[in-house]
Amino acid sequence: MDIVIKLSQFLLSLSLLIILHELGHFIPAKLFKTRVEKFYLFFDVKYSLFKKKIGETEYGIGWLPLGGYVKISGMIDESMDKEQMALPPQPWEFRTKPAWQRLIIMLGGVTVNFILAFIIYIGMAFAYGDTYIANADLKDGVLIENPAMLKAGFKTGDKIISIDGKSVENFDKDMNINIIMAKHVLIERNGQQQTITMPTDFVDQLSKTEKGILIDIRRPFAIGKVTEESANQNLKAKDLILSLNGQKVKYFDEAKAVLLANKGKEIPAVVLRDLKETPLTLKVSPKGTLDVFAGGLDMKSLEKLGYYKISTKEYGFFESIPVGLEKGKDQLVSYGKQLKMIFNPETKAYKQVGGFAAIYNIFPSSWSWEVFWSITALLSIMLGVMNLLPIPALDGGHVMFLLYEIVSGKKPSDKFLENAQMVGFVLLISLLLFANGNDIYKAIVGK
Repeated sequence: MDIVIKLSQFLLSLSLLIILHELGHFIPAKLFKTRVEKFYLFFDVKYSLFKKKIGETEYGIGWLPLGGYVKISGMIDESMDKEQMALPPQPWEFRTKPAWQRLIIMLGGVTVNFILAFIIYIGMAFAYGDTYIANADLKDGVLIENPAMLKAGFKTGDKIISIDGKSVENFDKDMNINIIMAKHVLIERNGQQQTITMPTDFVDQLSKTEKGILIDIRRPFAIGKVTEESANQNLKAKDLILSLNGQKVKYFDEAKAVLLANKGKEIPAVVLRDLKETPLTLKVSPKGTLDVFAGGLDMKSLEKLGYYKISTKEYGFFESIPVGLEKGKDQLVSYGKQLKMIFNPETKAYKQVGGFAAIYNIFPSSWSWEVFWSITALLSIMLGVMNLLPIPALDGGHVMFLLYEIVSGKKPSDKFLENAQMVGFVLLISLLLFANGNDIYKAIVGK
C-alpha cells in the first residue's frame, strides 16, 4: 500500500507539471496562429496508450513517463523532422513567425512552472498558515545526532543564532536545508557565541552517513512499548521519564547519557504517569538501555507538557499573497544555490544528483495534501530552472538562439540548429543516464 500511495503522488505530481508546462507552450502558439501537431503527456515511442485528434492537434498519452511534449509545425525540436523543414515555409509554421513571438512561445513552459509554484505557495499559506517554534523559545538548544553535523563542530544543546548572517527567528521545516546551503553558522554554546564554518564538501559527507534530519528539537524520553524481554515490566506505555539515578532528565539525549553511565545497574527513577510523579526502580541492561521502545510525542503533547510553545500563524486570502510570493522567492534562491553547489566540483554535490527514483522517494508513504503540494511546488521550480539552462534541446537553448537572433538580426541556419539540437540531445541523455545511474548506485550500496 505504501508503494501505491507514493507512486500515486509521484505520477499525479509529474503529470500535473508536464501538462501545465506543455500548455505554457501550446497556448501562445495557438494565440499566434501556429499549428500544434501533437500534445502528449509522456512519450509515445512507437505507440501511445491513448490518442485523439481534435482539429489540427493530436492529443495523447504515451507509455514512457519521462516527460511530455508539444510538436509545433516548422520547429527544429527533438522530433528532428527534416522532411517538414525541407519544404517551403508556411504561414502557420513556427519558423515563419517573428522572433519575439517565437521567444514568447519558448518561454511559455517555464513561465507557467514559476507561476504555478507561486500560486501553490500562496494557496498553502492561505490553507495551512505557518506552524513553528520561536527560536528564542528553544532555551536548551537543539538536538544534533547526525555524524556529519557532529564532525562539522555542532553539538546537542547548541542554539542556532544566524545562518550566513541572517538571523534565525523561527525553528521550522526550512532549517535543515538552510544549514546544508550555508557557509557560516553562528551558534551559542554555554553562553558563548562562536561561528562554525561549514565544510565545502558537506553535502558529500552527508551522503556517507545514515539518512535523517540534521537538526531537531530535543524531546523527552516517553515510553512507547515495553518488550516482553525487558526486565522493566513496571514501566508502562506513555510513561515519561523525569529522573534517573537521582539526576533530572528533561530530554531523551540526557536520559541516554545517564543510562550509558550505569550499564548493568539497578537505579532509582521517577516517571510521570497519568500526570503524577511515580517512583520506580529500573534495571539498566549491559548495553545501557531499558529494553523498551521510545514513544514519539506530537507537538500538541509537547506543548501541553510545557516543553515548547507551538505558534500557528493564519493568513487571510490577501495576506497570503505576499507570504506565498516570499516563500516562492526563497525556494527559487535556494534551488539556485543548490545548482551552484552541483556545478562546483569542490563540493562533490554532483554525486547526489538523482533521477526519477530520487524524485519518487521524496514523496511520503502516507497521503498528505500539504506535503504533496509543497513537493509539487518545489518540483515546478526545479523544472522551470532546469529548462532555462542554455542547453540546445531544452527551452533555454532555443531561447539562447532566439535572443542572439533578436540582438544580431541574424537567424542561425537550419543546419546549425539541427546540429545544435543533436548535441543538446546527447548532453541531455548523458545527464539523464548520470542522474538515474546515481540512483541505481545508491540503491546498490545503500547510500
